[in-house]
Amino acid sequence: MDIRFSPHNLHLEGIDIFTQQDPNLRALTKQKLVHKSSLLDDLPQSEPGIYTITGGRQIGKTTLLKQWMVQLIKNNIPPESITYLTGELIDDHHALVRIVIDSLKQKTQYLLIDEITYISNWDKGIKYLADIGSLENVILVLTGSDLVVIKEARMRFPGRRGVSDNVDFHLFPLDFYEYVKLNNRITHNEICDLVEDRGNVLKNLINILYEEFESYLVHGGFLTAINDMAIYNRILPSTFATYSDWIRGDMLKRNKQEHNLKDLLSGIIKRIGSQITWNALSRDLTIDHPKTISDYIEILQSMDVLYIQSALLEDKLAAAPKKAKKVIFSDPFIYHATNAWLHPCQDPFEMLLRPQIESSKSCSKIVESCIVNHYQRKFPVFYIKAKGEVDIAYIDKKRFWPIEVKWTGQLRPKELKQISKYSNAKILTKNQTAGKIQGIPTEPIPLNLLRLGYFIIP
Repeated sequence: MDIRFSPHNLHLEGIDIFTQQDPNLRALTKQKLVHKSSLLDDLPQSEPGIYTITGGRQIGKTTLLKQWMVQLIKNNIPPESITYLTGELIDDHHALVRIVIDSLKQKTQYLLIDEITYISNWDKGIKYLADIGSLENVILVLTGSDLVVIKEARMRFPGRRGVSDNVDFHLFPLDFYEYVKLNNRITHNEICDLVEDRGNVLKNLINILYEEFESYLVHGGFLTAINDMAIYNRILPSTFATYSDWIRGDMLKRNKQEHNLKDLLSGIIKRIGSQITWNALSRDLTIDHPKTISDYIEILQSMDVLYIQSALLEDKLAAAPKKAKKVIFSDPFIYHATNAWLHPCQDPFEMLLRPQIESSKSCSKIVESCIVNHYQRKFPVFYIKAKGEVDIAYIDKKRFWPIEVKWTGQLRPKELKQISKYSNAKILTKNQTAGKIQGIPTEPIPLNLLRLGYFIIP
């Protein structure tokens, strides 16, 4: 093996050495809370094919691969049949082909190539290897942070992916249910009592659930921020910088202008929860061309920084292309890290994040964005704009399900004008108990998100 890759292949020296000295696995031992993604059980065990894992940077894709390597070895897969390569050390597809062929001569059956998009024309190399039959008996797992590039390249491998039902995986930040399980203030049995509404749930348990949700609004699903809070009861400035530097760095690699990025993100933060068009946005920003705004936003969405929420065509269950859109951040902490980059200060946790959470107006927008992002991971998600507005309409079982979100204050009758038209409507509120408002069922927000994860994630 090329010695450049040796630090990431210590499993060849023994499982104990690997878990103790591998740079990613060693870092886990320093964390108070260690998460094992449910994807570990979904990744291939024995079926050859070309698989992909996508997700934003700093989300834990490399650590996931290392945990999977440990799991494979514990399941009696010979260590010498597993090879890990990092795309950061491979210049182009010619070098990729040479390195992969050398690895396969060593009887590699599980080939993991991390951050494949660092390699110039990587898809040409993979296609060549597949065409000549080199990957016929190999489980090849590719990871990448650029969803668009990965998606386009997948289309070039028809008939070469293998026969598994699921060959593409997406690693998200932890959702609220996963965080509650990880933090373990609420036991598994108590979670079951909550989500299945078994009755006699203690008031103290509901209070803890709400405390957990308020914590989630601070650190989101990013494990570094979660562990900062667990260890220091605050998020370190370096953690804010790590994630904002990722956004900035990846945009600069795409030859985008930093001042345009700042201007756009500032405009989006001011308009979270509001309907916007690229034309209207261009009139308020120094970026004067709607196409430029569209390009930036689409790239940020492909990086899992933003999510574009379209209006719904109710009769077609599809996006309304001519209506305004909503643009939100993909996770509460991405919002906080971006805000910290736009407003540099010595202590972003105390000076920026905490005031945002304590402000009912800004916090309610973070809450709504959080709910939208939880649903869009599972379903197609839109909003409704007719005579009135409905915050969320997700598609399931060939129909849409409207949801209104209210974290602060009282709902005024005119705010319910649109959602009251739907028999399957629901209102998510800050109240700790379920009920009805003008005949529309209500549900506590933290409980709804807990149930969403519980019933979909095993």
